[in-house]
Amino acid sequence: MVMQELRYAAKVDTKRHAAEQAYLHNRWHPDADFRIPRLPKVPFAGNIKDGEVVKIECVDWTGGQIGNNDSADDMKNIDLTKIHYLTGPFEIEGAEPGDVLVVEIQDVQPLQNEPWGFTGVFDKKNGGGFLDEIYPNAAKAIWDFEGIFCSSRHIPGVRFAGLIHPGILGCAPSAEILAEWNRREGELISACSHLDRDVALPPQPKNVHAGSGSDEIKKKVGDEGARTVPGRPEHGGNCDIKNLSRGSKVYLPVHVNGAKFSVGDLHFSQGDGEISFCGAIEMAGCITIKFNLMKQGMPKLSMKSPIYVPGPVEPQFGPGRYIYFEGFSVDQLGKQHYLDATIAYRQTTLRCIEYLRRFGYNDYQVYLLLSCAPVQGHLAGLVDIPNACTTLGLPIDIFDFDISPSVDAKKRDMGSCAFTSS
Repeated sequence: MVMQELRYAAKVDTKRHAAEQAYLHNRWHPDADFRIPRLPKVPFAGNIKDGEVVKIECVDWTGGQIGNNDSADDMKNIDLTKIHYLTGPFEIEGAEPGDVLVVEIQDVQPLQNEPWGFTGVFDKKNGGGFLDEIYPNAAKAIWDFEGIFCSSRHIPGVRFAGLIHPGILGCAPSAEILAEWNRREGELISACSHLDRDVALPPQPKNVHAGSGSDEIKKKVGDEGARTVPGRPEHGGNCDIKNLSRGSKVYLPVHVNGAKFSVGDLHFSQGDGEISFCGAIEMAGCITIKFNLMKQGMPKLSMKSPIYVPGPVEPQFGPGRYIYFEGFSVDQLGKQHYLDATIAYRQTTLRCIEYLRRFGYNDYQVYLLLSCAPVQGHLAGLVDIPNACTTLGLPIDIFDFDISPSVDAKKRDMGSCAFTSS
C-alpha cells in the first residue's frame, strides 16, 4: 500500500492575531456551524472522514499574548477574555448524537518556527492560581526546546523530557447540555457571590471569536456560549491531563450531528494539577490525530463522561527516583478541614516549595517548576476522618545536582524567574 502524505486539516499563522483567524474559536456552542474556509493547498478543510488521520495546527492558549522575554508584565496584564483559541470545529463525517468519537493522538510537536514555550503565574487580581493567597504576584519562566528535552534560563539546574499533549479536546454540546452548563454554573456564581474571587465564568460576549461565523452567529455564541476554561463532565474540554500524550486514545461523547470537534491548548509538559493556572509549558504546535467513530458508543459504554487509554510514551524515572511529599486537610493557619483534598494538595505543594528553597531557588521558581515538570500528584486517602492525604512525587533526575534527603543542601545561585517591572 502506498502511504500518502498527511493533510493539514487547519493551519495557523502566529504572526496574525488569533481573533483574525477564521479557523479558530473560543466558546463552546452547538450552533458553531461556521465552517472553516478552505486553505491554500488544503482541500476539504473543516471536514474529516471517519478513519482519517490529519494534522491540526494550534496557537498557544493565550493567542500569542505572552512573549519570549525576561519580563512578566505580559503575564500580569493578560486579557483573559482573549484566551483558549481552539482550532475547529471540525465536522466528523457520519457522526451523530449518541456516537463516541475515538481520538487517537499520534503525535504532538511544537511549531518549527517557535521552539519555545512558557509557564506563568497570574496576578491574584487577574486570574490568580492555586496558591494565590500566598503568591499573589505575576511571574514567568521561558523554556527552550531541544528535541524531546526542555530547559529554562529562569529555572537553572533543571532539564527534562516533555510529555507533550493537548490540554483541550472535545465535541460541541447540544443545546440542552449548554443550557444545563449555564444553569448550574450560574447557580454556583450566585451562591458564592460573597467570595472575593471568581468561582465560575458565565457567558461573556466581550472578545468572543466565532471563526468565520456571521455577526448573527457571533452574537448568539457570545450571549450563550460556554467559556472554555473548565472541563465539563458531558464532553471533556479543558481537562489538562498530562498523560493524554502520543499513542493515547480518548473516547469522546458526541452530542450533535458532525460532532464539531475542537482541539487546542497544547503543552510541552505539565505536572499533575497544573497548579499555577498558566502552569504547563504552553506552546503553539501541531497535533496529528486519527479519528474513528463508534456508532451508538455512548449506550454501549454506558458513557456519561469521556474515558481515555494512555499511550506508551512517558518519561522514565525508575523506582526510588522520586521524593514524595505529603499534605493533609490542615491549612497553613492551622485550621482543620474535613476530608478536603484541595487543602491537602495545597499543603503538599508548600512542603515541596519549602524543601527546594534550601537549594537557592526562590518560591516562585519552585511554584512554576511544580506546575510544569512531570511531577506525580496522587490522592492517597479520603476515608480517615478528618484528614484527606495527598502526595506529590518530585523526580530527582530532572535536576543536574543531587536533591536527595540524604544529602546536605547547599545554596546555589539560581538566578530568578521573570517578574513584573512594577
